Amino acid sequence: MLAANTSKSQAVVGEYLKVLAELLKFRLSFLVAFSSAFGYLLAMQGPVQWHQLIMLTIGGFLVSGAATTINQVLERDYDRLMNRTMNRPLPTGRVSIQEALLIAGFAGVLGLVLLTLYTNLLTTALSALSFLLYSFVYTPMKRVGPIAVFIGAIPGALPPMLGWTAATGAISAEALILFSIQFVWQFPHFWAIAWVADEDYKKAGFKLLPQGGQKDLRTAIQIMSYTLFLLPLGLLPTKLGITGINSALVATICGVLFLFQTFTLMKDCSHKSALRLMFGSFIYLPVVQIAFLLDKV
Repeated sequence: MLAANTSKSQAVVGEYLKVLAELLKFRLSFLVAFSSAFGYLLAMQGPVQWHQLIMLTIGGFLVSGAATTINQVLERDYDRLMNRTMNRPLPTGRVSIQEALLIAGFAGVLGLVLLTLYTNLLTTALSALSFLLYSFVYTPMKRVGPIAVFIGAIPGALPPMLGWTAATGAISAEALILFSIQFVWQFPHFWAIAWVADEDYKKAGFKLLPQGGQKDLRTAIQIMSYTLFLLPLGLLPTKLGITGINSALVATICGVLFLFQTFTLMKDCSHKSALRLMFGSFIYLPVVQIAFLLDKV
C-alpha cells in the first residue's frame, strides 16, 4: 500500500514538473539565460563574480518563463486549433488559467527580485521591459501582421545586453552590437519557423511571414537580406576589440553557411529548405556566441 502511494505521489510530482517545464518553455528560457550569461562573461573584466552570474542566469530564466506562461494563457484558445500546440497544458486542461497565472506571477516576481538584488536597476528595468513587450505587445500582435516579428525581436535580442549591463551597469556600444546581432538573427529565424508552421499558424490567424504572407521568392529574398547583415555585424566585436580574429573567422564562416541556406530557399521555396534554414538558425547563434567567448581578448 505504501509503495503504491509512493508511486502515485511520484507520478503526480513528475506530471507537475512536466507541466511546469512546458509552461516555462524550458529550452527557450534556457537559451535566454545562456545569452544573458554570454553577455555577462563577455563584458566582465577581471575575476568573474560567480554568485552574480548564477543569479543573473536564474533571474533571466524565471522572467523568460513568466513571459512564455502569460503568452500561453493569452493564446490558449488559439493553441487548441494548432497541431503543434494543442497538447500544451492549458488546452488539455492539465493546468487551470488561475494556476498558470500564479506560476507566471511567482516566476516573474522572483526573477525580477533576484535581478534587483544581485545586478542593478538598469538590468532589472530592461528585463521588465522584455517581459512586457513579449507578453502584452508581441503576443496579441501575432494576429495583426508581420510587425509582430519586429516587436518580438526586441525582447528576443535583449538577453546579451542584459548580461552586459549586469556586468558594467551601462548600455555601451559593445552592448548595442550584441543586441544588434541577436536582433537581426531573429528575422531569418522567426520567418523560417513561420514558413515551416504556416499551415498551423493560419488556423489560429497568426500572420508572421513578411508582407504578403506567402511562401514564395519574395519572402525568401527578405529572409536572405536580413541574413546578409549578419556578416558585417559578426565582425564588429573584433573591430571594437571585444574579441579576436579567430571568432571573426568563425562568425564569417557560420554567416556564409547560413546565407547559403537562404539561397537554397530562394531557389526552390520548399518546406525542406525552410526546415533546414530553421535548424541552421538554431545552430548559428550559440556557435557564434561560444566562439566570441572563447576568443575574448
